[in-house]
Amino acid sequence: MTPKSENIYKRCGCRHPETRAMLGASCPQLRRANGKWNRNHGSWHYRLELPAVSTGRETLRRGGFAELDQAEQQIADVKALLRIPDPDDTESLRLVIDLVTQGTARGGALPSPEEVRRRLLSGQSLTERLTVGEWLDQWLRGKKKTRTADTVRSYESHVRLYLRPHLGHLRLDRLAVSHLYDLFDAIDELNDQIEEANAARRELKAELERTTALAQRRKIREQLADMPPFRRTVGPATKQRIRATLRSALTTACRQQKITYNPAKDVELPPGKAPRSLVWTPRRVEDWQRTGQRPSPIMVWTPDLTGEFLDHAEKDRLYALFHVAAFRGLRRGESCGLHWADVDLEEKTLTIQWQIVQLGWETEMTRPKSDSSNRVVALDDETVAVLRRHRAWQARERLAAGPVWTDSGLVFTRRDGSPLHPAEVTERFRVLIAEAGLPPIRFHDLRHGAATLALAGGADMKVVQEMLGHSSVAFTSDIYTSVLPQIAFKAAEAAARLVPRATS
Repeated sequence: MTPKSENIYKRCGCRHPETRAMLGASCPQLRRANGKWNRNHGSWHYRLELPAVSTGRETLRRGGFAELDQAEQQIADVKALLRIPDPDDTESLRLVIDLVTQGTARGGALPSPEEVRRRLLSGQSLTERLTVGEWLDQWLRGKKKTRTADTVRSYESHVRLYLRPHLGHLRLDRLAVSHLYDLFDAIDELNDQIEEANAARRELKAELERTTALAQRRKIREQLADMPPFRRTVGPATKQRIRATLRSALTTACRQQKITYNPAKDVELPPGKAPRSLVWTPRRVEDWQRTGQRPSPIMVWTPDLTGEFLDHAEKDRLYALFHVAAFRGLRRGESCGLHWADVDLEEKTLTIQWQIVQLGWETEMTRPKSDSSNRVVALDDETVAVLRRHRAWQARERLAAGPVWTDSGLVFTRRDGSPLHPAEVTERFRVLIAEAGLPPIRFHDLRHGAATLALAGGADMKVVQEMLGHSSVAFTSDIYTSVLPQIAFKAAEAAARLVPRATS
């Protein structure tokens, strides 16, 4: 393919064998014997004369493009931005030149002409990249002048505990509805951990009341002292207030023309009562395909839908992670923190001893928060086979990575062996669902599905409780209430057969 402009050229980093001078665009390896460009050698570069302003004429030189059309596209993008200011408006022209110079140097995407035009008209900086955290700090400073101390304290707690840790690293102008759903999913996961810890503490306190032996009472008190205190979960009303705080902050950002869209307006949260999990029945799937609305924030796939997802994801490098989560109910952090040392494929078990928790955007490898979460999970033959194939795949990745491989000892890693960020798992899960055209569920809903599948397969509630690492059977039966339609129909038929009737 021939460049459309003589200002686009190809060069490499080869040196002359004797003089050691850079060959650049004259390297003979850049073209094949037939005169065509060698795609496997060198990279594309371009130079572009920028409009003259008070500081004189400048030349923009950029390179490192793997494909010719990438270089041509960036030239087209730069020229489109340079056409926005009036040629006589040297001040605006200087601002746009600074924007394209800095933007292309960072290697990121340039803003659209519409965004640049809007920023110029509103007098905003073209090169500022304000984060959500930075904007929330600015917004709070302004609120201290106009709101009561109690209101500001409420805002500050929402920002400190939830908004800045989970959203603060994101660019303000790129904040999307999906980021906000990720925030509330993380809050739900924290709620699960709090509820399990509270249930375990209640059981110990009840045992303490029943026990009369002094030695046993002393042991129970020591266990209680080591456990976290009772904590309140983040309820639906609090979630609504967190969203209201963010919505107010983003509304102010819109008024100041720092953003054009407030994603907090389109986040749907359950009112008051915690939602029940529902199964994606064919009727509900049809309604979702027609309206795009999910009937409940917590949805569970049927076995058929789970099979469709696993079939689609089978060639993905994280397939084994999704397979284990779908059948054995591992939490996201437990999947990311699973070590090969804790997997016994001969005995067909894995032991949950570690988890990767997300603290805001930072991560930490920790032990499970409760004794019940530290558990042994039995594996079926197919899951064992999947993990064997995954281990072989990981061995090939280790060879390909060579010296850059990080020997983390983890079962599921990045391509260089380093730990996965839990958010990477969520994002990949979301992409695979969209590719397969399946009704959406959260990654955590695979855990609900695993419980439902186990119950459908005839497992006792106690077995499901231990598989999921819950502190009590009561907690499991209270939380995982969704049943597959075929189970409900079978129970209904069995009940009807118990009543004798004179007529058949």
